[in-house]
Amino acid sequence: MGSSVDNRIPVWLDCDPGHDDTFAILLAAYHPAIRILGISTVFGNASLEKTTRNACSILTSISRSHSIPVYIGASHALHRPHLHAPTDIHGESGLDGTKLLPTPLVGPDTSVDAVTAMSTALRSCAPGTAWVVATGSFTNAAQLFSSHPDLVSHIKGLSLMGGAFGTGFTPAILGTVDGVPRVGNWTQFAEFNVLADPEAAHAIFSNKELAGKTTLIPLDLTHMVLTTEQVRDLILYGPEGKEAHPELPQDGRSQGKTTLRTMLVELLMFFAKTYADVFGITEGPPLHDPLAVAAVLTGLVGTPLEEYQIPFWDFSPGTVEKHRERFEVTVVTEGSYEDARVNGAKTGMTVAKPLPEGEEGVRIPRGLDIPLFWKVLEECVSRADEANARGDDVLPN
Repeated sequence: MGSSVDNRIPVWLDCDPGHDDTFAILLAAYHPAIRILGISTVFGNASLEKTTRNACSILTSISRSHSIPVYIGASHALHRPHLHAPTDIHGESGLDGTKLLPTPLVGPDTSVDAVTAMSTALRSCAPGTAWVVATGSFTNAAQLFSSHPDLVSHIKGLSLMGGAFGTGFTPAILGTVDGVPRVGNWTQFAEFNVLADPEAAHAIFSNKELAGKTTLIPLDLTHMVLTTEQVRDLILYGPEGKEAHPELPQDGRSQGKTTLRTMLVELLMFFAKTYADVFGITEGPPLHDPLAVAAVLTGLVGTPLEEYQIPFWDFSPGTVEKHRERFEVTVVTEGSYEDARVNGAKTGMTVAKPLPEGEEGVRIPRGLDIPLFWKVLEECVSRADEANARGDDVLPN
């Protein structure tokens, strides 16, 4: 990329850290083709207070606390009461499993609310260039586009991690709880981010123009991207492997070649245990949220960023010709949180209806280049290592 023109993709990241959000932040902060505009936090994996602190702590751990601002978003759904956080998955803090997370060097910017900060940053970008990526509940995103409807035509795209479809949408195993196979990860029918605010999800998917710019990364895709032991070793030791680091303990302890790498894998190991205990998925936990960031790195063939493309495939597995698929997505909004958790209601369930070829709708990838994704993620860890070694996290001049 030339020094005179910044061709990187502008990205606003809305998240609820969260173990997998940690890797979404890392990827957005250190991918060479992404220019991160800012981060907004939302309730979800923990309370808003905790997700905000976690975001600031993660940025400190990767030497970006002074260069990436954090803004405080919604503490509850658009039209629902406060939701009890899923402590069985992410722990009380939202990032249980490690003692290596640093105290934040910089707290959130409280001068404006998250939606105002998002709209200002997006308007500073040329039309048709910026992406919004949401990896928590969709509350902030829905408020953004309802408060600033002109931004729908202004943005390049909206990438969401959420939803689940089942019925063989992909070969992924979605898990079993109490002997019952399920589609969702919070109830039998619903994925957590959508159930947390089904009205926000409905608002996005029912906006035809916005739906035509939306990429949805469901559990059906994320459960194909498991952090296996091989992946955890890649993050701990880099592509050179453990053998290249005889200075590290050889007794089975998960100590990486840097403190950051050790911290990341400690987070993954906690996540792995909860996924094994709750869902019976023992190969490794799915890494949901960074896939929503990686999804902005598509459609780059023929552009200055072509070398950074991560292929996502939106076509049916096994078809002879690869064709463009788009969907109409609907969300079940009837029922309360309690109805969904206790009484078997389908609140938050997502349904995807294929649209006629050529018609605009939600893009829902069925696959991606998984080895390339892990390679790219590890390269971002390496860049963060280098920034930490240089002591980059200082106030800008």
